[in-house]
Amino acid sequence: MKEDEVEYREGELLVRNLVGIDRASGAIAVGAHLKQLHVAQFLLRDARTATEDLTRLLERYRASMSVGPTGALLFSCLGRGAHLFGRPDHDTDLFREKLGEIPLGGFFCNGEIGPVGGATFLHGYTSAFALFQEESPARG
Repeated sequence: MKEDEVEYREGELLVRNLVGIDRASGAIAVGAHLKQLHVAQFLLRDARTATEDLTRLLERYRASMSVGPTGALLFSCLGRGAHLFGRPDHDTDLFREKLGEIPLGGFFCNGEIGPVGGATFLHGYTSAFALFQEESPARG
């Protein structure tokens, strides 16, 4: 996401799928337009890493808030859930474990919308949460 850097931190990578490989030429096709000198990194999606990532993000959110959310929506990729974790309700269970019994609704998607590096993108194999808090009373 940053054309002038070669080292990236969490939240600065835009992940795209491999869509094909030509064994004869060695070419690899990805689901994005790459420019010359773009940094490309190969990642493996697995249940352990996905759990660690979501745990870290939920814990970081919880630590940053003086008051937790009053409700939430979860938009989760069809590639997650029982397919990735071997059981249903992984992300909702982890959400409740880290943030408590907050009303949570949502649905499965085939692409989730979320930020990377200050811009909004369509993602895959992710869970995106919308968290809601009550507005503080106006001071007057």
